[in-house]
Amino acid sequence: MQDQFSFYQNQIQKNSEELSRVKNRLFASSMVRLAVFCASGLAVFMVFGDTKWVLAIVILTIVVFLLLVSRHTDLQYKRDKLKALIAINETEIKVLNRDFYDLPDGDAYKDPLHYFSQDIDLFGRGSLYQYTNRTVLQQGSETFAGLLKENSIDNIALKQDAIKELAQMPDWRQNFSAIGSLTKAETSSENIVRWLGGYSPFLPRFMRVLPWIFSGVSLIAFVLYFTDVIPVSLLILNLVIGLGITGRYFSKISGLTTEASKARSTFQQYNKLLTSIEETKFESEYLKTWKFAVVGQSEKTSSIIKKFADQLNSLDKNGNILYLFFANGFFLRTLSHSFQVENWILKYGDSVEKWFETIAFFDAFNSMGNFAFNHPFYTYPSLQEGRIVLQSKGAGHPLVPEEKSVLNDFEIDDEQFFIITGANMAGKSTFLRTVSLQIVMANVGLPVCASNVQYSPIKLITSMRTTDSLSDDESYFFSELKRLKFIVDEVQKDTYFIVLDEILKGTNSTDKAKGSRKFVERLVASKSTGIIATHDLSLCEVAKALPQIENHYFDAEIIDNELHFDYTFKTGICQNMNASFLLKKMEIVD
Repeated sequence: MQDQFSFYQNQIQKNSEELSRVKNRLFASSMVRLAVFCASGLAVFMVFGDTKWVLAIVILTIVVFLLLVSRHTDLQYKRDKLKALIAINETEIKVLNRDFYDLPDGDAYKDPLHYFSQDIDLFGRGSLYQYTNRTVLQQGSETFAGLLKENSIDNIALKQDAIKELAQMPDWRQNFSAIGSLTKAETSSENIVRWLGGYSPFLPRFMRVLPWIFSGVSLIAFVLYFTDVIPVSLLILNLVIGLGITGRYFSKISGLTTEASKARSTFQQYNKLLTSIEETKFESEYLKTWKFAVVGQSEKTSSIIKKFADQLNSLDKNGNILYLFFANGFFLRTLSHSFQVENWILKYGDSVEKWFETIAFFDAFNSMGNFAFNHPFYTYPSLQEGRIVLQSKGAGHPLVPEEKSVLNDFEIDDEQFFIITGANMAGKSTFLRTVSLQIVMANVGLPVCASNVQYSPIKLITSMRTTDSLSDDESYFFSELKRLKFIVDEVQKDTYFIVLDEILKGTNSTDKAKGSRKFVERLVASKSTGIIATHDLSLCEVAKALPQIENHYFDAEIIDNELHFDYTFKTGICQNMNASFLLKKMEIVD
């Protein structure tokens, strides 16, 4: 981990030094703008009374000021990007120190009806999502959560190669994330796609040339006015006609401008993100396939989006009263920009959804590349097909700090079930989640917390945190029955690794023992594989009748009237339970 700490600290120092230089340039830029403003004011004062010179100075000042504003805006962007890079590295140092509880927890992605997302610390406070996620776009966050919940065993090797490659590209990853973090989205990418897909143009085709013709007439009028050929009244008439033509479409332009303003920041930053993807040569097939989706045949997709972002930005200039009045009155600029926007939507609107999906994919995989970079000693599971489903050496829970983690070895074969007994707090539930997370992480291509893993890809299904539902008027027991029915139905359709933490918790002991045994027999008959944790030692007897069952346990020892756990995975049946001891120890009972 020391190399990671050093890397992030060096990044902070480098970006902080550059930030200081950019701030100095910003101050100088502000002073230049102030000087131009003061000089123009003085010039207007000097020629006040001479309308031609006043008008010329005002127009020249506007042009110069817009150029200076553009340059100042570029410097502000550099400043903000450097601040984002510093924040990224500060976050990574905090996470390496296991301080990550203020990051987005993904609680909204929990789904009690999902195969496993409710049970294995995948989402919520202190979850794998909160620990791993570094997405900066809402769609990227949704994509990352979707990958964790996908429960797919396709393309695992390709995903591993993609993550390995991104792990070795920390500068590129951070640059991508910094750019994406500056997207100030006023609307979601889904709304933008919906707007583009349902858009109906309102400008006639002759608007392609009318603004240019009118602009030429206005320029001629300016020349004639300044050479004393025509009076100022004709120049004003030209202005009024231009404002009248623009006003004819004002309400629809306003609607277009409103939508454009919402989408502008998204397209400005997505253009930069696409440029970053296009200009990078990826080696892994998976990344190259996704990159190909945004590589235009004749023109770069980033260039296409940049044009649209510039057009949206031009529409947004209508918020400037001087621009609105003069640019439209003399040059019909808003009509020209609106026509260009509509033409772009007709040509490329249907492609935007795929472009957005590609950006969200790289945002999501950035998080996984970052996770792999932060855990250089984690292992990419070696994929195979054979007797072994999951063999793991030195396995630990990725959310347990390294200094507290007790590592275990285990091997579970195809169509085999472990029944795990153990004392309270001895480590059963942590082990179940360790195994479950190894499967989930392996399926998405991530390295896992272990020294060596042999893995035959399999889908996961769990039942560990069943709850009652007051809104649906369901008892705890009925909710659990529905979950077990869901599992039985699913194992008839596909092959699963099943993880259960106590079966039939909501009924009495005798009924529970009978029902649990029958359910275990049903699972074994389905040719599934999995682990079942239980406090019911009678369930271990099923191993005598079914060779597919193996008994394992976690235990505790009472030494000097204190409870001690070794959190070690053992073969056999636990004989030391601790509920009575804890009740007495905490003076709940005598």
